[in-house]
Amino acid sequence: MLAVVKQETAKSSIQEKFFLKLTGLWPAIKGSLALVRKPCIRPTCRACASGKKHPVYLLAYSDKGIRRCMYVPAEMAPALKRALEKGRQIEALLYAMGPALLQEYRAKNPTQTGPSAQKSRLKTKKTPTKS
Repeated sequence: MLAVVKQETAKSSIQEKFFLKLTGLWPAIKGSLALVRKPCIRPTCRACASGKKHPVYLLAYSDKGIRRCMYVPAEMAPALKRALEKGRQIEALLYAMGPALLQEYRAKNPTQTGPSAQKSRLKTKKTPTKS
């Protein structure tokens, strides 16, 4: 039974590589950052009266399938841009993991995958006999 427990807790090489790459990618977020121009609330604002308005950063993100936006202070925008880039890198790692996991599985279980495995499964099936 001890061998079974060790086998379940042993990390695959793909998992170890993923965690090594993941450690340097914090903080990370998913969403988008946009610089937009918005009017302010002051009635005598020259920028708003001229039509220029004020530059404002907005973070757009999804919350339970609903698109939301949040105001971002200008001094925080560079940190959020880096976090967004790291989020994209994590997403790319996740996309790359699928084929890598499948290849690792196939390498460990060569007789259970591929066309030859399908043929052997078909041969082992019993055909109904007529009586």
